Order: sequence, then structure tokens, then C-alpha cells
Amino acid sequence: MVTDNIAQQEKETAPSKLRSYTGRTALIVTVLLVVWSVFQVYFTTFGAISAINLRASHCLFLLLFTFLLFPAYKTQNKKRVLPPALDLLLITLSFICIFYLMYNYPRIARSGGRLSTTDLGVALISLVLVFEAARRACGNLAVLAALFLAYNWFGAYIPGALGHNGMTLKRVLSTQFWGTQGIFGIGIGVSATYIFIFVMFGAFLKYSGFSKFINDFSLALVGQTPGGPAKVAVLASAAMGMINGSAIANVATTGTITIPLMKQIGYRKEFAGAVEAVASTGGQFCPPIMGAVGFVMAEFLNISYVSVMLAAIIPAFLYYLGLLCAVHFEAKKRGLSGFAKENIPDAWEVVKKQGYLSLPLFVLIALMCFGYTPLYAAVLSIVATVLSSYMRPETCMTPSVILKAVTEGARGAVAVGVCCVIIGIIIGTVTLTSLGLNMGYVILSFVNDGNVFLTGIFTMLMSVVLGMGVPGVAAYVIVQAVAVPVLIKVGIVPICAHMFCLIYACLSNITPPVAMSCYVAAGISGGNQFKTGIISVRLGLIGFIIPFFFLTNPILLIGVEDNVSIGEYLWVGFTASLGTVVLAAALQNYFIRYCSIFERLILLSICPLLLYPGFMTDVMGIGLLLVVTLFQLFKEKALKHGVQSVK
Repeated sequence: MVTDNIAQQEKETAPSKLRSYTGRTALIVTVLLVVWSVFQVYFTTFGAISAINLRASHCLFLLLFTFLLFPAYKTQNKKRVLPPALDLLLITLSFICIFYLMYNYPRIARSGGRLSTTDLGVALISLVLVFEAARRACGNLAVLAALFLAYNWFGAYIPGALGHNGMTLKRVLSTQFWGTQGIFGIGIGVSATYIFIFVMFGAFLKYSGFSKFINDFSLALVGQTPGGPAKVAVLASAAMGMINGSAIANVATTGTITIPLMKQIGYRKEFAGAVEAVASTGGQFCPPIMGAVGFVMAEFLNISYVSVMLAAIIPAFLYYLGLLCAVHFEAKKRGLSGFAKENIPDAWEVVKKQGYLSLPLFVLIALMCFGYTPLYAAVLSIVATVLSSYMRPETCMTPSVILKAVTEGARGAVAVGVCCVIIGIIIGTVTLTSLGLNMGYVILSFVNDGNVFLTGIFTMLMSVVLGMGVPGVAAYVIVQAVAVPVLIKVGIVPICAHMFCLIYACLSNITPPVAMSCYVAAGISGGNQFKTGIISVRLGLIGFIIPFFFLTNPILLIGVEDNVSIGEYLWVGFTASLGTVVLAAALQNYFIRYCSIFERLILLSICPLLLYPGFMTDVMGIGLLLVVTLFQLFKEKALKHGVQSVK
């Protein structure tokens, strides 16, 4: 059975970049991970602690586990009895600096930010520690943060609107370490609350058997259709990606299962890698969980999470519809089949036997709809995950399994958490130097009369560049600080501006030259990295297009405009879906049959007509689509008749 093979592969899949310890050290690391998990769950839900102490404690744990688990360089031995002496020194310095901050912060706050030489020295050492942790865990993001940090001083030599008067070392250290706009700003605040809890939730779902249920159910739905494995990859990666919130991590885990299956039935290795990369990336803005980024957006906008979730439904649906159509048309064009019937589980049997594993998701959504906070809802959903696993012996989460889920969840939160710490330096620089405001002025100076389209192009480029190589939540936090104000200045509704920047920040994972999800997928598939990136852009093209349409017409975001009926939303969703199918057909050069150049051009012209909501555009688009459909049906019938005549 295919499902059994998938389950076995999933068990064999393990993280490879982290250190592993033996003996007492392994036990100590496990205990520390459990302590951290208990601390985070308690103080983000029931316990009382000041914001600065929560963020400082969270930062301390992140530094501790980064220096314990992430090697200083790739070739360093990952199996150890004890941590290297250098890492023990860095851990010691981390404890000294963070405890110094927690003890002295009230004094400095009362003095109005007056800092001694010792205060500044601790801040400088802390910045070095944060950069070293980011270098190990985040790679490219550390380089980006270093460029932003350098801007504090070198910006004085930049002419024009992007320049400033220059900052002193004291002022920079005061903002980045002792202020609330730097290391201990919104970035680490997000990590200490939403990210940690939802990464933990994802780990518990995995060990409860939820991922196997998703695979089995996806196989039952689309496994037999043309290109079945690719469609299974799309559905499974979407489901898991929206939970773990990291496209790169999702590719690295589910990709080891789905990519070989796609190659097995005849998909090209670059195409197989691209499908997994695009599917995993979209999970970051896919309801109902949106990789935890939806909760962050709700905080920024000061609206309910349900409002954010509803707004994301149509863009996310169109994104995955386009990807499913693309793999379907590619399969039809290449004559690829699905799995044999005997290897496919029965859908109803899957639901009867494993459907209970999805109860935690329903608990999560229900609690948030009834007004509970996302954090409280997530904790109760973790409890629901454990309880629901007891419904069948084969999924029962024993204490040892729960311990594995806790430790894996905590490990998984480290890299994303360090990303959130280092982006504090980026946001601190943007705040201190007014870079975001200045970039807005520069963009607007190129735009005549507040042209929304041109502003959108500049903002898209900014979002993609700033989001490169960064997990979804972290990318969004960076981009919203710089790009969102630009869109709002030209009259874009705030939620549209935030959704616009979120989607492009996420899509940076599949946008060359720094398409990290594509690089990971190419490593698994054995394909060329650049080709995988190019194919990924083509497969996910609807994601790059649709934000421009809801900028000018917010009806594509459910709940944003007042006095819009359910029927109108359904019609808009229907026509936009047709436009998405047409775009996929044109890009894959296959609709009902192979398309001529003329047919492809017509299909490409139909796409914007159907994507843009409006009576005349809908009539024109549907009319042209009917013409192409009838013409292809006639050609297909004529071809079959000719073949039969020959026979």
C-alpha cells in the first residue's frame, strides 16, 4: 500500500542539521527543552509576567539552544558528548547579559533611558551574541540584519531621501537592546507567544498521526486521477504548511515523501521539486491557521482573527486551485496516470478510522470563533490532540510520545525564534532612522497622482527582497514595517495592504535568486536549483497576480467591503476560479488538448478579464472562454474521428 510506504518514510525522516548528544548531556538538553516548553505555555496563557521579562527569558532560551544545537560551522561534528568550549562560553555570556537586562531594566526605565558604560558594554556583547546565533540558525537573514545595522552609521553618507544625519553608537545600542523597538520588540514578542505555541501544536499533530491522516485522505481523493501523487503533495503540503508556518521546514519534511512519488510516475525532477516548494509556501497564508501569521496580522490591525481568516480565503483558494490545475494539465500533456486502485484507500474508511485526528483543528477554529484568544485556543487544542489520540490504540500518545512531541516542537521553534530576534535589529533600524517613511517618500516620488498599480509594483519588489530566505511570520513582520505604510499612503485599505505584503513576503521563498524553498526541494529531487525556481514561479504565478486585483477591488477579500452579499462573493469566487484555470492552462500549454500559440494568447487575455470583478469583464471573459472551449472540443472530436477513420 502506498499509504504504508508514506508512513514508513515519514518515520525515517529526521532533522539533520542539529547536533545530537549522548549520555547525560542528552538528558540535560531534553530536560531544558521541557522546562522551556512548560515556561512558555504557562506564561503565555495563565501566568503573569511583564512583557520585557517574557521576551528576555524567551531570548535567553533561544540563545541557549542555538549554541547547544546549531554547530558553529557545517563541517563540525554533529554527534557530541559535550558542547564545545566556545559554545559554553557563549551560553555563559548569554545568561549574564540577559539577567543583567532583567535586573537593571526597571532602573533604566525610571531614569528615562540613562545608560552607564557597563549598560552599553552589555548591550554590545548581546548584539554580538544575537548575530552569532542568527549566523548559525538563519544564514542570509543575519547578513541582511548586518546591512541594516550598518545603515545606522553609513546612512549619513547616502545622499537624498534615503540618507540621514547619522547615529551614535550609544543611541544605536540604546534602541537595539534597551528599547522596545529592537531585539526585544515586536519580532521576539511574536516568537514568544504565537510562534512557539503553534509550532508545538504542529508537533503534537504530527505525533498524533494527523499527517498520516492527511496523506491517506489526499490519496483517497485524488490519488487515482492523472498525476495523482502531485495532487496529493499539493493537498498534504497545504495542510501541514498552514500549521507549521515555515515553507522551508515543510519542504524538508513532506518533500522527502512527496517528491520521490512524483518522480516515480514520470514528473520531471525540477517540476516535482517546484510543486512541493509552491505547495509548502502557500500554507503560510492558507486559512484556517495561516502558519500563525494571521494572528500577528490581527494584532497589527486590531481586528479579530476571524476577519483576517475570511479575507484570506479567496486568495489562498485561487493559489492552490492554480497549482492543482497546473499539475493536472502537466499530467494530461505527458500522459501520466495516478496510483492503481488497489493502492488507494477508501475515502469513507479513512474518515471513519482516522477522522477523529482532525478534531483538534475543529476545536481550535471553534474556540477562536467564540472569541477565545489564539494562544488559549492553541493550548486547549494541544490538549484535545492528546485526548483524541486515545480514541484508538494505534494513535495513542503515550508519555514517551508526548515527550518527543514537546522536545521536537521546542527544537522546531528555535530557528524561527532566532529569526524573529534578529529582525528586531531590522525593525529597530527602520524606526530609529525613519527608513520606512523615507522609502515611502522615494516610491511615491516615482508614482504620479498616487497610482495604485505602480505603487503595488514597487511594494511587491520591496516585499520579495526583504522576505528572501525568511520564515513567513518573520518575513511579514519585516515587510509590514516598511512596505505597508507606503500602500496606505496611496489610499489602500489597511487589511488589503497587509494581505498584499504578506503574500509577497511568503512568495519570496519561491522567487529567484534567493528561493530557499526551491533550493531545499531541488536538493531532494536532484534537479537544477535555478530551473526549479523558474518552474515554481510559473506554477505559483496566480499568487503573484491576484494581490494586484484585490488592491483595486477589495471584494476579492471576504468581509473587507460592506454590504456585499454571499451571492456576490460566490460569483466573484467563481469567475476568479475560471480565470485561474485559464491561466494554468495557458502556462502549461494544455487545456482540453494541446493549445496552439493563438489559443494560448486568447487564454492569457481571458485571465485578467475573469480575475477582475465586474459585469462587462465577466461577460467578455466567459464568452471568449466558451469560444476556446468549443473550438478545442471540435478539434479533439475531429482528431478522434480521423483516427477512427484510419482504423
